[in-house]
Amino acid sequence: MRKDKEKVIDEVWTDDRVRSFLNVVSHDEVQEDFHMLLKAYQSMRDSDFEKFVGYFSAEGRNINARNPEGESVADIVRQHRRSTNYVEILERAGAAADS
Repeated sequence: MRKDKEKVIDEVWTDDRVRSFLNVVSHDEVQEDFHMLLKAYQSMRDSDFEKFVGYFSAEGRNINARNPEGESVADIVRQHRRSTNYVEILERAGAAADS
């Protein structure tokens, strides 16, 4: 497999860049709120994700949105070994403690 681009470490995320994830659109049957929250989790460090969740919540988005399999983003994040900070961020924002 060819390496197309270098891995970027400690990239600076401006508030505008964090907010830009509120414009992420789902192109299939996945709920938009679930999709944008999952993409933010997959892309951001915990400190940036915390900012994003604040913006997400301020817009009245659904922190407990589910994918077609019935999982919330919090359900998925809990399955990852190093996700404790992300789980806490989601729970403080109102994610169900254990779905």
